Amino acid sequence: MKLFIDTANLEEIKKACSYGVLDGVTTNPTLLSREGSDPIEQLKKIVEVVDGPVSAEVTSLKKEEMVKEAGGLAKIASNIVIKVPCTTEGLAATKELSLTGVKTNLTLCFSASQALLVAKAGATFVSPFVGRLDDISAEGMDLVSDIKVIYDNFKINTEIIVASIRHPIHFLEAARIGADIATVPFAVIEKLMKHPLTDIGIERFMADWDKLKKQLNKE
Repeated sequence: MKLFIDTANLEEIKKACSYGVLDGVTTNPTLLSREGSDPIEQLKKIVEVVDGPVSAEVTSLKKEEMVKEAGGLAKIASNIVIKVPCTTEGLAATKELSLTGVKTNLTLCFSASQALLVAKAGATFVSPFVGRLDDISAEGMDLVSDIKVIYDNFKINTEIIVASIRHPIHFLEAARIGADIATVPFAVIEKLMKHPLTDIGIERFMADWDKLKKQLNKE
């Protein structure tokens, strides 16, 4: 399973890249707004750091405007992927963009029906939001399972990006289901390598090592 980072913060992206496990980046208008700089310039900085897909979201709601905005975003770099909302207008825009070779990430997906339709329209990626479903007492990972089964049934090439990940269990469940990608906030990426037994083991090893060195110095 590929690992994307869900952020527009350059320092977080650089640090995740330094771990050697980062495959791409997803951004959205909210994440870009937090950086307090021009969104286009911020995206240009991000694509200089990351070779993999970098999702940039349109803010228009009508097909024609989405397509026009997508054209401008796609010019930033060859690895820019256009995030389009899972709406009928977004569906029509996706079809048009796919015919011109523009890669798309259909975002805010909350049903398997949406996922099937956007795949038929030519979406490169689909992003089911598991955390937001959990927030309303639905099982977010059940949606990922349903999409995976449907895509496997019909040999659909659209890749599943598990989004709105809130904790390491979401990440693990996405991998168990066989999702193509998990896009994860930086704080959760850090937690993926944390385990109390690892910390305890290191402390014990270092304590024993220090004890040995002291004994040898006495001799």
